[in-house]
Amino acid sequence: MKTQHYGNHRKYYVLHHFIFIPMMLLLITIGVSKYYKSGQSDNEWLVLAISSFCILYLATMLRQHYALGNQDRIIRLEFRLRYWQLLGKSSAEAESQLSFGQMAALRFADDAEFVFLLHRALHENLSATGIKKAITNWQPDDMRV
Repeated sequence: MKTQHYGNHRKYYVLHHFIFIPMMLLLITIGVSKYYKSGQSDNEWLVLAISSFCILYLATMLRQHYALGNQDRIIRLEFRLRYWQLLGKSSAEAESQLSFGQMAALRFADDAEFVFLLHRALHENLSATGIKKAITNWQPDDMRV
């Protein structure tokens, strides 16, 4: 498996991102173009385009909604556990000052960098992207949705 870092940490699901979505976009394009080429008298093509768009939208939103909701909860719990393990106290104060993106970015840092980058995020308002770019010893997250 490839070493994970800032440049390649995004995850794609081949069936969804490279087959299902392009096919649905193709069906929408065909439906709209055939509708306009037929002189707007052939409503079956318009129905195909609208139906394809609705299926695409619903499939994308449902897939992402449930998975990302659970993933966000897990990331928050991981942050709390790691904060407790490394600093020996509750993370409530830090959580109130950090955005979710900052907490999520910190999960890629090893333990030594976690404390340093957490301090920078709290005192310098380092963005999530800034945190990710500052990580020198990237810890991969291979179990993401």
